[in-house]
Amino acid sequence: MFADRVLSGMRPTGRMHIGHYHGALKNWVRLQEEHECLFFAADWHALTTHYEAPENIAGSVWEMFVDWLAAGLDPTRATMFIQSRVMEHAELALLLGMMTPIGWLERVPTYKDQQQHLNDRDLSTYGFLGYPLMQGADILIYRANMVPVGEDQVSHVELVREIARRFNHIYGREHGFEDKARAAVKKLGSKKARRYEELRTAFQEKGDDAALEAARDLLNETQNLALGDRERLFGYLEGSRRVILPEPQALLTENPKVPGLDGQKMSKSYGNAILMREDPVEVNKKVRTMQTDPARVRRTDPGNPENCPVWPLHQIYSNQATRDWVAKGCTTAGIGCLECKQPVIDAIIKEQAPLHERAQKYLDDPTLVRNIVADGCERARKLADETMRDVREAMGLAYD
Repeated sequence: MFADRVLSGMRPTGRMHIGHYHGALKNWVRLQEEHECLFFAADWHALTTHYEAPENIAGSVWEMFVDWLAAGLDPTRATMFIQSRVMEHAELALLLGMMTPIGWLERVPTYKDQQQHLNDRDLSTYGFLGYPLMQGADILIYRANMVPVGEDQVSHVELVREIARRFNHIYGREHGFEDKARAAVKKLGSKKARRYEELRTAFQEKGDDAALEAARDLLNETQNLALGDRERLFGYLEGSRRVILPEPQALLTENPKVPGLDGQKMSKSYGNAILMREDPVEVNKKVRTMQTDPARVRRTDPGNPENCPVWPLHQIYSNQATRDWVAKGCTTAGIGCLECKQPVIDAIIKEQAPLHERAQKYLDDPTLVRNIVADGCERARKLADETMRDVREAMGLAYD
């Protein structure tokens, strides 16, 4: 509806591991070649579960940005910024909180789940209850229409869509809307205006979803419309309200599950992670000491790759020929576990070589990272300010 824009972020946890790389960063690098992208360090979100340990946040943010750049994020193609440096995030979260029912937040699947599983932390706070709302503000403040997520996060994006829908329903009413919308139609030019009206009629009278999409495409292709007129025309397609905050779509992404050294989910807090820029000696040591199929007590015991934490790493790092060799060698005891692990070790070290190389200049001169992020914060603030001007006006808070 608005700009074709991707938005995603991560809580700052310091240096990234290979789970982050394969689960998100490789996809971000691909997306930056295809779309306008904004990626941010979610430092306020870190406080929702770790408010008692703020001393770790700043250092973790800078370490994380180095790894993002090492992964291949390009500051000339993607905007990288820090959430708390764009105060409009907090303002929009506050204003959205005025009209978001508490029950919507309490039903978020991770709300009760994390309260049960993170019982070593105090999660009985307003910040933790409201983090999905802040997440919604993070997305809506940039009118991003694509949010890359795995399947487990789709419900979060759906909540953001509901919040945007409710906001537009309540605040998209505008005095003289239809007159202003019809005036905006004329600005399309006679040919496009006629086509727009045909498609609008087809959707409203016949429920033709293809006509609705075609009309949206027509508007997206029209470059000379003021933002207010664009909002009105999108809203006029479906009813009688402006679309101030467009509903984002979940961009489902392939998210390979990267196991930790012990077979659990990879996490630095579990002590089972291989870092994105791990020393080759450490890669060798960590993988060689990984657990394997417990049935292989002796070298001569046959095993089952499906029961071995190393096997999922082969799914990521090995080609089909190597996987076939591993499967046959394991099930027949034709190879030992150390032989099985060596191709994974070699592949990880090879993959990480360019990451080490790209990171080095930022490690040598940290001001490079800070300048990139400062520029990103400035660009993000400009985009956020555009949205907030419309939100304040819609909510009766414009005093110009």
